[in-house]
Amino acid sequence: MPRKKPNPHHRAARLALAALVPLALGIAGWQWLLGHPEHNPWAPLNLNDPPGWATRAKLARLKGDVSECRAVLERSEVAFTPLAPTGEGPCARPDRTRLGDYPLAPDTPPVTCPVAAALEIWRRDSVAPAARRIMGGEIRRIEHLGAYSCRRMYGDSEGPWSEHATANAIDIAAFVLEDGTRISVLRDWDGDGPKARFLRAVREGACGSFATVLSPDYNAAHADHFHLDQDERWAGVCR
Repeated sequence: MPRKKPNPHHRAARLALAALVPLALGIAGWQWLLGHPEHNPWAPLNLNDPPGWATRAKLARLKGDVSECRAVLERSEVAFTPLAPTGEGPCARPDRTRLGDYPLAPDTPPVTCPVAAALEIWRRDSVAPAARRIMGGEIRRIEHLGAYSCRRMYGDSEGPWSEHATANAIDIAAFVLEDGTRISVLRDWDGDGPKARFLRAVREGACGSFATVLSPDYNAAHADHFHLDQDERWAGVCR
């Protein structure tokens, strides 16, 4: 029997349908992104949004735009004080941002705005929940060893400049709960008790907002603190 010729109208309908499927999927995907700004790389960053696929990339983009970063803090209703630039050369600090409501001790040092933004996300999404879940309490203060130090890495006379030279980093040494319980990186990192589990949880949590997270697992120089910074050269280092 002779083969029946395909109906050109049917073929055109199938082609139109095939073209509509990806279009419909694209529209549905875009509508989903509009409802989930934490996953939408084009949505303005708001620190009150839950962490999402795009959060880390958005934070990274803030490093080169101080004005936009501070606009993010304002949009997120984060209390902060912009300070005048200072310093020169490798230790110039054009971005000095001091958080106004953060439990750092012994003081709240000025840091770069991207570090300030990451500290806010870390406290909200990692430190506070881990304190409640593992330690059964609230955080009273977070003890640090400093943010700014005009020096090269590890204090060497040569080599790359430390992120501390521009206060684009902060070293965290301990956490104190409302009941006075102190959790020290130096004393409590080893073991499998609640303090050690808390420290590992907040270390892992920091990796969602900071570009670089170094802990006692990295080397002996970090035996007593977590180094947190926003340097994209080392992005993805979480150890």
